[in-house]
Amino acid sequence: MLRANLHLFLHAAVPALVAIAWYRDRAFPAWLILTSTMLVDLDHLLADPVYDPGRCSIGFHPLHRYTAIAAYSILLIPERLRLIGIGLLIHMGLDGVDCVWMHNETG
Repeated sequence: MLRANLHLFLHAAVPALVAIAWYRDRAFPAWLILTSTMLVDLDHLLADPVYDPGRCSIGFHPLHRYTAIAAYSILLIPERLRLIGIGLLIHMGLDGVDCVWMHNETG
């Protein structure tokens, strides 16, 4: 439970730190865009069960697959899409860290 709560907290805190550090003049709107990329988790609704605390989302859910992550990297190139790309990559990075934590807990 602690890992899940920390994971959710980091999905808000890390984007806040990025927004403050690199988008200081428009930190709040940048943070909103960065955190809105959490909508990528809607792909969890396609899984059965929808939530499995022992499942690593990276490589499993469609929008968490490596090809999708590569596409998110391409979003860094156009300036208009950069915040979305950064948010998605932060999200995938945090989900990846969660997978490592989960693996270390179980084995």
